Order: sequence, then structure tokens, then C-alpha cells
Amino acid sequence: MTTEDIPTTSGLADFVVDGKTYQTFYIIYGDLRNLGKRRPLVGLHGGPGFSHHYMIIPVVLYDQIGNGASSHIRDAPTEFWTLELFMNELENLLKHLGIQDNFDLLGHSWGGMLASAYASIRIPSGLHRLIIANSPASGPLMMQGFNDLLDLLPGNAAEIVRSNEAAGTLQDLDYQKTLEVFQKKHICALDPWPQGLVDSFEEYKKDQTVYLALWGTLEFQLTGNLKDWSIIPSLAQISVPTLLLSSPQDEIQPVAYMPFFEHIPKVKWVDIPGCSHVAMYEAPDR
Repeated sequence: MTTEDIPTTSGLADFVVDGKTYQTFYIIYGDLRNLGKRRPLVGLHGGPGFSHHYMIIPVVLYDQIGNGASSHIRDAPTEFWTLELFMNELENLLKHLGIQDNFDLLGHSWGGMLASAYASIRIPSGLHRLIIANSPASGPLMMQGFNDLLDLLPGNAAEIVRSNEAAGTLQDLDYQKTLEVFQKKHICALDPWPQGLVDSFEEYKKDQTVYLALWGTLEFQLTGNLKDWSIIPSLAQISVPTLLLSSPQDEIQPVAYMPFFEHIPKVKWVDIPGCSHVAMYEAPDR
């Protein structure tokens, strides 16, 4: 079966927050009508998209609120953007599609942070399997790994980044060039970048509201709502079989993702060699 043979449907799910109705855009690859035989996989995005190699089973992808084709709320205060909000949105979408009693979950990057929180805090009875890909279990540990990699860049790269972030001179040409070097080594090593990844970055540039609220203004220091975030104390509550995916050159380093392996009871860990943050593009056949 080729991707052209797979039925594709899309739609909008109403999502009510504090009495206001927003919309979540979703797209379904495959057929959700036979859930007894083919359990759907719900993908939670981080930065790039999702690999089409999963499409022999129904796959549900969606743009989280504030992103892509879903509702944008540029005037929402920083405190609006919480992990609770995104867990509520996921739960709402599952119910909208009628799959809340039988689904698997895959989260990549920030999506893995959301997926691990949903699985360990909400403990949904309909979740059967969990995949956490290139994701950290802790904001501070993620930043520790980022800065360890920064120190390995040649020359005075680390000094350039830290001095400019301390001064707030984020448009400095040397700073921007150093970020580009880091991204081409630890986000995606392909040249040129895949169009799907380029498109995702373009969408991010159009509206950075969510990114700035959750992450902050700096690249190597969290200043947003995730700066103190850690799901480690809750990981033992994840009872479903879990697959942990990592890559040696990923910006998410072992210090940040190994707590998943150490604390989730039923977990298998696969490290994908020769890849960085987007192994779905760099090694799609693995």
C-alpha cells in the first residue's frame, strides 16, 4: 500500500477554554471505524512533522492550539499556556474522534513531554502503548545537555552564545551563525533540510506566542513556563508498554532522556545511530 491509497480526512474540533471556543485542526490517515482491529496512533508534534511509515494503521495528527491551522491566540497572557491546557486539548480531541477508549500515543520533542505528562498524570484507561521520541523528562536537565553540547562546538562558539544571551543581543550576526551551526549538527544534519521541517520552522516564525510562553526568548536557558518543569516524579505511574527513542547527536542528551528509561516500569530504549533530533527524516527506514 502506498500513501496515495490511504484515505485521508481532516477537520476541526471545538475546544472550550474558560468559556471561549477555539478549534483544533486534525488530520486522519486511515480509517477510524474499525478500532477493534486497528488501534489508532495519535501523534503529538514538537517542531517537525510525523513519519508516514506509520500509516498502515490509522494515524491522527493535529496542530496544537496556537499552532498551524488551529486557533491562534496572540493576545493570550503567558499564564494561559500551561501543560494542563494542552492535556485538556488532547483529551478533548480523543473524545471528539471517539477513540478515547482505544489509542496509542507518540510524542516527539515537546510532544513527548506532553505525552509523558498525559500518560503519568491523567493515566488514561484507553491508552495502550506510548512512544517518547527525542524528548526530555526535565526542563533543567534538557538545558544541561544543551550547554554540554554548546561547550563542544569549536572556537569561541560557547562564549558568543552566552555573552549575547546575557546581553540580550539576539540579532547579533555571530550569535545567529552559531545557532545555525548548532542546529545543523543537533537538530537536522541533512543538507538541504527536508521540506516538512522547513515548513514547520516557517509556521513557527509566523506566530511565536506559544514558544515564547513555554520556552522563552533564549535558546540555551529556559525562561518560559517550562523552566522548572520535570515529569520525573510521576513517571512510575506510567503502566503501559513504552518505547523510548533517542539519537546520539540529538540536542536532547542522555542526561535529559534517561530518566524515562530509569523510572518507567515497562520501557524499551532504542538509540538510532547517526541521527540528531529528527530521526524520522534522517533514518526513516529504521
